[in-house]
Amino acid sequence: MKKQITLFIFLFSLVISAQDKKSYQLFDKNGKKVSYTKLLKSAIETQVILFGEYHNNPICHWLELELTKDIAQNKTIVQGAEMLEADNQKQLNQYLNDEINQKKLDSTARLWPNFNTDYKPLVDFAKDNKNPFLATNIPRRFASMVSKKGFEALNELSIEEKSWIAPQPIPYDANLPGYLEMMKMMGEHTSANMPKAQASKDATMAYFINKNLKENSIFIHYNGSYHSDNFEGISWYLKTYNPNIQIITISTVEQKDISKLEKENYNKADFILVIDEDVTKTY
Repeated sequence: MKKQITLFIFLFSLVISAQDKKSYQLFDKNGKKVSYTKLLKSAIETQVILFGEYHNNPICHWLELELTKDIAQNKTIVQGAEMLEADNQKQLNQYLNDEINQKKLDSTARLWPNFNTDYKPLVDFAKDNKNPFLATNIPRRFASMVSKKGFEALNELSIEEKSWIAPQPIPYDANLPGYLEMMKMMGEHTSANMPKAQASKDATMAYFINKNLKENSIFIHYNGSYHSDNFEGISWYLKTYNPNIQIITISTVEQKDISKLEKENYNKADFILVIDEDVTKTY
């Protein structure tokens, strides 16, 4: 009888363990576990949300969409994304307004290879709900120019081309930890212009977010985590352009154990989305 009871307890514990298996956990910047409800409450009380994602992680894309839907039930929203470049805003607007179909958008705009699976649901939510959706990123060819020749290369652009980037001169602090880390990571294969190219992206995204803020609404922006981690990047530029702006940042990290936040991930953002490192990637 004692053996039967022991076996029952063991099997019961296995069932409970299986039921509790989670793919993600949210934490605050101090490493304290927080609920999705807490994230949502904070999100609807701010002006801008920078959702820092891993581009190939399906949990990020699912939570981006769920958070967007839930915020939209409470507040008017504006959406925007790093994954769409500012010179494709016309084509994006045509799609949002049902003037062109998905096939035409694919052929006229520079869409990421994983657009249909990972970002189209966000764009379609904007389309279905008549939300503005901003293509916030600098055209990649201009960022490439900066990586080769520095910010001075942008002076060569036409008036129209300059309308697709942050106004000149772009503020820049080479000593921001994120840009210093980029130089360190690239080692001998980098130049002083590499972080400037990153800054041209951060500044342009921040510029278009700030430019398209609407009263009593929330701008939710989807970008790679590196563009807003540690309250730098886009966040730093938003504060530069608009010192009184209210921002909530979300960072994504992957860990083997999601039950506690690893020390190295403290203070990366207001909220840290920790995802099980075994979650299948989209590419």
